[in-house]
Amino acid sequence: MRDFHPDDDVASPEGYAPQMSPDDYDPGIPNQLLDFILRSEPSEPIDTDLFAVMKKRRSTRKFSDKPVETTKIDKIIAAADTAPTAGNFQGFEIFYVKSLEKKRALVDACNHQSYVDAPIVLVFCKNPSRVKFNFPPYVLRKFAIQDATLAAGYSQLAAQAMGLSSIWIGMFDEQKIMDILETTLVPSSVLCIGYPKQTKFPKSRRNLKDLVNVVW
Repeated sequence: MRDFHPDDDVASPEGYAPQMSPDDYDPGIPNQLLDFILRSEPSEPIDTDLFAVMKKRRSTRKFSDKPVETTKIDKIIAAADTAPTAGNFQGFEIFYVKSLEKKRALVDACNHQSYVDAPIVLVFCKNPSRVKFNFPPYVLRKFAIQDATLAAGYSQLAAQAMGLSSIWIGMFDEQKIMDILETTLVPSSVLCIGYPKQTKFPKSRRNLKDLVNVVW
C-alpha cells in the first residue's frame, strides 16, 4: 500500500485522487483501485451492521467544521460506483464540489438552503448517453435518473456507516446547477456530507399497513 499519485492514473480527475493505492497498482486493470479502496482498513471503526446503519441515518442540517478524511471520501465515492445500473452502463456522473465560491452559489441554486455549504458536496448528474440500449431517449433518461439515484443512496449509507451524516437535496434549479458546474448534464440530486454537530434520534415511520399493498 502506498500514497496515490495522480500520475498513476491519467483518468483521475484534476483536484481529486484517492489517498492510497495498492503497491502493484495498474490503471489498466479494471476495478483494481475501486476494490482496494473498498477493502482497505479504515482509520476508525465502521458500522458493518447494514440495518443499524439504515435505522440511524437522519438528515442533517448542521455540520461541524471538522474536515472529512480523504479515506472516507474515497469510500463514499467507491460505494457510489458499486450501485446497480441499467445494463451496467453506469449512466451517471458525480461532481465533487470543492470550491467555496461554487458551494455558496449552490446554496442559491438549491432554494437558499444554507446547509448545502457542507464539508463535502457531491452532485449526482444523469448521463443517458452512457446507456447503450436501443430504446427511445425518454427510456434512456429514465434509466439514467434511476442509476444516479441508486448511486447517491449507496453513498449516503456509506457515509452513515463511517460516522458521518448527510442530507439529500432534491429542491433546486437544474439550470443554475448546470451553469455552476459548467456541464450539460442534468442534476438528479445534491448530497451534502459531514460530521454532524449533534446526533439525532430516528423519527417514527408509518405503520406497515400504510406502507405495503399486497397484490394477489
